[in-house]
Order: sequence, then structure tokens, then C-alpha cells
Amino acid sequence: MPATHTDPFSAKATLKTQAGNFQIYRLDALKKAGFSIDRLPYSIRVLLENLLRNLDGFKVTEDDVKCLASWNAKSPAKEEIPYSPARVILQDFTGVPALVDLAALREALSKAGGDPSQINPLVPCDLVIDHSVQVDVAGSKESLSQNTQIEVKRNRERYEFLKWGSKAFKNFRVVPPGTGIVHQVNLEFLGQVVMTSKQGNETFAFPDTLVGTDSHTTMINGLGVLGWGVGGIEAEAAMLGQPIPILLPEVIGMQFSGQLPEGATATDLVLTVTQILRKRGVVGRFVEFFGPGVAQMSLPDRATVANMAPEYGATMGFFPVDEETLQYLKRTGRSQEQVDLVERYTKEQGLFQTADSKDPEFTDVAELDLSTVEPSLAGPRRPQDRLTLTQVPESFKKMPEVAEIKLSKNAESVDQGSVVIAAITSCTNTSNPAVLVAAGLLAKHATEKGLKVPEYVKTSLAPGSTVVTEYLKALGLSSYLEQLGFYTVGYGCTTCIGNSGPLSEEVSGEIQKKHLVVAAVLSGNRNFEGRIHPQVKANYLASPPLVVAFALAGRIDLDLSKEPVGTGSNGKPVFLKEIWPTNQEVAQAVSKATDPAVYQKRYGQVLDGNPDWNQIPATESTLYDWKDASTYIQHPPFFVDLPKATPGVPSIQGARVLILVGDSTTTDHISPAGSIAKEGPAGQYLSDQGVDSKDFNSFGSRRGNDRVMVRGTFGNVRLKNQLAPGTEGCWTTYLPTSEKLSVYEASLKYKETQTPLIVLAGKEYGTGSSRDWAAKGTMLLGIRAVLAESFERIHRSNLIGMGVLPLEFSPGESKDSLGFSGTETFDFPELNENLQPGQTIEVRVTSEKGEAKTFSAKVRIDTPVELEYYKNGGVLHMVLRRLIQKQSLKGE
Repeated sequence: MPATHTDPFSAKATLKTQAGNFQIYRLDALKKAGFSIDRLPYSIRVLLENLLRNLDGFKVTEDDVKCLASWNAKSPAKEEIPYSPARVILQDFTGVPALVDLAALREALSKAGGDPSQINPLVPCDLVIDHSVQVDVAGSKESLSQNTQIEVKRNRERYEFLKWGSKAFKNFRVVPPGTGIVHQVNLEFLGQVVMTSKQGNETFAFPDTLVGTDSHTTMINGLGVLGWGVGGIEAEAAMLGQPIPILLPEVIGMQFSGQLPEGATATDLVLTVTQILRKRGVVGRFVEFFGPGVAQMSLPDRATVANMAPEYGATMGFFPVDEETLQYLKRTGRSQEQVDLVERYTKEQGLFQTADSKDPEFTDVAELDLSTVEPSLAGPRRPQDRLTLTQVPESFKKMPEVAEIKLSKNAESVDQGSVVIAAITSCTNTSNPAVLVAAGLLAKHATEKGLKVPEYVKTSLAPGSTVVTEYLKALGLSSYLEQLGFYTVGYGCTTCIGNSGPLSEEVSGEIQKKHLVVAAVLSGNRNFEGRIHPQVKANYLASPPLVVAFALAGRIDLDLSKEPVGTGSNGKPVFLKEIWPTNQEVAQAVSKATDPAVYQKRYGQVLDGNPDWNQIPATESTLYDWKDASTYIQHPPFFVDLPKATPGVPSIQGARVLILVGDSTTTDHISPAGSIAKEGPAGQYLSDQGVDSKDFNSFGSRRGNDRVMVRGTFGNVRLKNQLAPGTEGCWTTYLPTSEKLSVYEASLKYKETQTPLIVLAGKEYGTGSSRDWAAKGTMLLGIRAVLAESFERIHRSNLIGMGVLPLEFSPGESKDSLGFSGTETFDFPELNENLQPGQTIEVRVTSEKGEAKTFSAKVRIDTPVELEYYKNGGVLHMVLRRLIQKQSLKGE
């Protein structure tokens, strides 16, 4: 609670539970004040409690509470409210740069004469190391041990830094590698649904709320926990006690009826939901699920649907707390006292949903009869492009890169259309015993019929937690998966983020020599081009059992609803329907798979149960000892020579275009990710530092080194920068001399002449993962503004958090309709101290021939707080200035 909490609504009360008495802030106090709370969506009620509890008259005012309590479903007020998450969760790719920034803030405060130990997270923060393991070794019993050894050796310097952070900062815990993926650890262990905190002589109970530095933080919404993904920059601000300003959201209700039919999985459901909601348009909105179909869903099924909220475009996909929530807490080993607290608190606060609960008022309602869901994949490039089994072959044939399909159906060697990667990977499905058990049962049936996976298919299994391994072994299914090559390769996010590791030299050579278009089938949630593997252009999302099926088939250009998966040991064709497990078979196995004792055992020593992690040394010091020779961790330049005064709205005159791109340019295209190419600017830098190419590791692992990351920004192998026509990757044209240079080299030349840079883009700019380096790298390249038709929510916020201006073309206008070639010069004369959130400004454009014209663009700084961030050059710059001013005032 804030130290200066006020209670104008007399909401404070006592709640009695098995664990003792807790203080709460009752939502029904607002009923007495004349507000109709029962009509509100459950997600809005949780936000309302957040305001009521944090009301201090400054960061949260009485007007904020009244504004949200008066929420109008059909037309929410265009007002911002301050959201104060109870905790922050990080994964190591995004967590390392966050920790680097905190260490740099301490350094800067110390140099300004302040006390660096005052910089600590003010809310509990958990960092789960799950993004560093790569599939270097697959298809053998030694896969797990060898990948683990490589991971620890490859990332030792990063791990030493993280361990230092766990000792140096208060409120900061690190979950060691080898535990599981951040979202499943969150679902199975970290998530509390209702949290408690001692303040003075009182202990308060309140809803578990959070933000996370991974866009799929939304998986926790399946547990009735409110939270979503934010950029690392925004998360750092929340860690330092800054509320996150959000506009009053619209809430789309999605009503489920019926239940899934025979043969359909939660993966098929979420791909269907993604297609429906992406088409409907829910970007920036909350989605809340309700209806009789929800009651039929297991909590892991709900978590699967909630996980992919970024893919259907929503801020989150929320399932209110109900009886299934309580049962899941029991099944996963939570204490009886915690379960009792959750039940008593949510029922007391009107946050518990039952069959008799009245449906809330929603901005709009979408409907889905679960019985209509059918087996599906999504691809070959986007998660919203759902396909039935029958449509898969045609989707591959229509790819522009596939000029002529050879329908040889050759399963003996790699060819056009071969599946070269089949990965049961994180993170959509690995929380869900039903689909993992289904994969094991399908493997069992296939093995019994004598089916085998072709040698050219790289198979892998990356469970979301060690609990998965326990129940697959207990059910006797691990051996069947392993017979087909699906050995456990690690516990963490692997293929889905590009940590798929190398293909065999033979397969890689054939692809390169014959210019083959090959496929990957994975049970993840992202399949953007260039993400999974640089040599694999067709990428399909599928349920774990379908991953196994396509691995057996060895090809993507097959209709598995009609064509055989392979030939059995009896010489006869085997069809998918012959090996697909029944719903009853899966349900019976799952009922045997969940044992609370296993969860309690696995998570009982989660922070210190990894011997490799325990052996890593860590210094204990307030300030980090930066090492000039390090290629992983470097002091970032963001706060060097920071002026104490707020610089204000910067002028942008004579700007040139560095990047010119079309629609759906993702953070995968912008942010450095995946493997580091030897011939690229980042690879050249590492080579110059004496790093052998085999030790380059991934961009994700080097996010703590700005010198690597800035060189890889806008370097994705599939990026098509229209300023460098005919190329893909890190190329642009340096306009003053028409030279083709890497984006990084061109930015250095522009920097020499102090020329500001901009990006021109189409619709949905910044779609994808919540990658802070998509904004940090943009800023360090000298890009001052991005002018697009529309933005993805998290990336727009991240740009502002780094002092980069997001601008939108007027409706109906675009770079193409205005005839821009990218060679023009841009001026923004109305950028001054009078700038307001959402303001429309004039932009002046001058062609190479000297012809000038103007057009209007909307400033996508949506709130006064965001404007304050922008004026300071970024959110962390603002926090640092305030700390310096605060300590200076104390010294006077």
C-alpha cells in the first residue's frame, strides 16, 4: 500500500481466512457510493480494486477511481488510469538488459553523488532463465545433458551477472536454468491469484496482478490473474514504482458454448480463436471469456487460449476465477491455506464466477461454438492464418518462393516440401497435459504400427517444466516419443524463438545447393518469417500430436486427413485416424498424470535446486564491476552525461529515411534475434573481439551488450527494406551518395553529419514479441521518429520509452498513397513544448528535386505520462532525474 493511502470510500475491511485475518479494500463500498459494480467485466473489477487500494491522492486520485467505476462498456471514456502491478516477471533474454539498465542507473546515481543502493525494485520481481537453451543436440539420450552443458558454458558470463543481480538488489529473485519456461513456472508456481503483503502492523490481501517482459505473459490470465506483456523499458519503470498509464480499455466478451469434438485439441481451439479475433480487430482491447463452454474447459486449456492473446492482438485474454481455478491450485500443490484465501477473497469481492453469475456488460461480443473446432495448423508465416488439414498442402504451394512443387512424396531424403524441423516446443502447449499426453499416445500407436521418422527431420521435445517429464514417464509415454526421436532437449523456450540450433550438414547442404523450400512444424505460437531457422521459409504452428504426425510424414505438402502418414511394418499405409488417440483415452491418461506431490517436490527447492547454477560464483557489491573486454555485458550509453534538466520536446528537421518497409513489419524484423551471422556487422564486431564464430551464441543471449545489439537492429534475414530493392537483410541505401551499406554503417555516416533519421512503414508496425531492443536499437541508430499507418501496442510504448516519436498517417493515407519513395527530406515544424497527447501535426516533405508538400500525422503519444517520458528522452531518464533531484533536495 502507498504510505499516504487515503480511503474516501471507507472501503477498508477485515477478511477472515484459514491463514489468518487480512485487510482488504472492498469493492462493494463503491456500490454504497452509487456505482454499479456488478455489471463490470471481471477484468475491470480487478483494475478497480487496484486503484482503490493504491489511492493516495497523487499517483492515484479519487477521480481515477470514479472514472473507472463509471466505465461505459459501449464507449469507455478517453481517460488514462494508473495501473500498479503487484509484481513483475522477466525472462532472461529481456531480463538481462533490464538488469543492465538498473546497474547503469546505480552507476549514474553514484556519479551524481547519490546513494546507489536506493535503486531497487519496489515490487517483487522474478526472473526465470528459460530463453538461453538451444537445440544444439537432438534425437539422442544425451540431448538434454549435452545441451545443458553447452548452455552453462556458453552463457556463464551472463549467469554470473544475473547471480550478482540476485544478491545486489532487493525484491529480485532468479529462477535457475533447467526449471522450465517462464509462463509455465508462473502458472504452476509463481502465480498466487491472491497475494498478501505486510504493511506496518497489518497484512493486506489483494489480487495477483503483474506485467512481464514477454508478450505471452498473458498465459497467466487463464488462472484468473490480470497481467500482460510490456517492453523491458516499461517493466523497469514498474519495477521502480512508476504506475503504468493505460487508457480505459474496451472489453470484448467472447462467449464459448458447447465442448470440443472428438479429435480437436486446445491448440486447434486457440488457432481458431486467433483467426476470429484477429479478423474482428481487438488490438489494444481486453478480451474476456465467458459462457457455458468455459465451464467445460480445463485450466490448462484456458491457459493455452490466454497465452496467444498477442497473436489475436488483444492486451490480454482473461478467464475469471471459478471452481476450476481452485481445483487447479490444488492439483498443482498449492497449500490449502492459499486455496482457501483465494476462494474467500474472490467470493467476497465479487470476483468469483459461477454458472449463476450474471454476464457482465461488454463493448462487443464474439461467439464460438466449441463443437465446430476442427484440427488445424497455422502458417506458413503468421499465427492468425489458420488452416484445416486439407488446406495445408495448397498453402505451401502458394508461397511465392515455391515456383514448382515436386510432388514426389519422397520420404527418404530432403526435398522440396520436406519437414526438416518437428519441435514440441514452448510455450503455447507445454502447460497443457492433454496435448502432451496426446502426442505421447500418438507416438505409442505409431510405433506399434512400425512407423518411423525420416532421418532428415530434426525432432525435439522441450517441456515447459520438469513436471511434464515426470508425468510422461509415469504414464510410460516417454519411451515411445524417444523411439521417434522426440528426446527432451532442454527445459525452456527453444525452437519457437529461433533457438532451434543447426540442421545437419547434409540437410543444410542440400537445402542450399538445391534452393529448397522446406518446412518446420512446431507447437509454439510464433512462426514469423526468419524466426525459426534462417534456412526454413515455411513454418507451421500445430498441436503436439500433429507435430509428431508431420514428423512421421516427413513432408508438409500432404493432406493428412486423406493421405497416409506413412507405411507400417506390414507394408500397408497408415492413416492419421488410425493412430490418433480418442478424447476418452487422453482424459483417462491425464487423470493419472497430475499429482500435487510432484509439483511440491519439483518447486520445493526451485531457487537453489540446480547444482550447475549453485556452482556459479557471484560477487556481492552495490555497483557492478563492468569489464571492458566483455562481449556479453557492457555499460549502456543511455545515461552517460545525462543533463539534470529535462530537455523537452526535441526538434526534428532535415530527417532522412533509413528504413522503408511495408505492412506487418514485426519486432522479429527490427530487433536482433536468433543466430548471429558471421558476415553481418554484429558478427564482424565479435570476430574483431576475438570471438570464434562457433561461440557467437544468439542475439538474445547478448542483449546485455549494446555494441552487438545495435549492429544487429534491422538485420533480420527476411527484412525487405525498400530503400535497398532486391535485397533481404541488413541493407539500406545511404541517400547522399546512393551507396548500398548495412543499416549500421549508414547510420554512422548520418551521425557524422548530425542528420536525424526516420522509419516509414505500413500497417501493424512492431507486431510480435515485446522486445525492448526493437526500440533501444532504433534509438541508438539515430532514428528519431517512426511514421506508420498503425502500431502494435507494446512496441509503440517502447519507442516512447526510449524517446522515439511514433506518428501515424491520417486515415486513408499512407506512404504509398502520398507517393513517397523514401529519398525525401522530412521536417516536423510543430514539434515544440506545446505538443499534446494525440495531437495532429503538420509534416513538411521535400523531394530530391526540391519540390515541397505537407501532410498531417497523428502523434501516437496517448497520455500525459507518455509525453513526460518523451520530453525526458525516455522513461528511465525521467526516473533517474527524479532520483537525482530527490536526493539533491534532501541534501539542501
